Amino acid sequence: MKLKNIDHLVITTSNLEACRHFYVDILGMNHRVVDGQHILEFGREKINIHTYVGEFTPLAKHAAVGCSDFCLIAEGDIYEIKRNLEYAGVEIIEGVCEQAGALGLM
Repeated sequence: MKLKNIDHLVITTSNLEACRHFYVDILGMNHRVVDGQHILEFGREKINIHTYVGEFTPLAKHAAVGCSDFCLIAEGDIYEIKRNLEYAGVEIIEGVCEQAGALGLM
């Protein structure tokens, strides 16, 4: 497995307006809503905003307001990557699944 880049970040907030104010009004990111998902964009980068734990899946094992997670892009066969991670002792919470990435469905 060879990591290429970060695809997107996910943040969970209990105060959407304060979050939007910081990222849009202060940092200058663009905000849009797609199918109920709040998305911040700047350049080719994307941050998903969750407004409560479990709003969208898959989610982190110990998701909480104030936490964040990220999606990495790697070269190679996804099933081989999964096997290698499992062999290394990494707990796979949810198997290979479809995800809306920064540049589209993956």
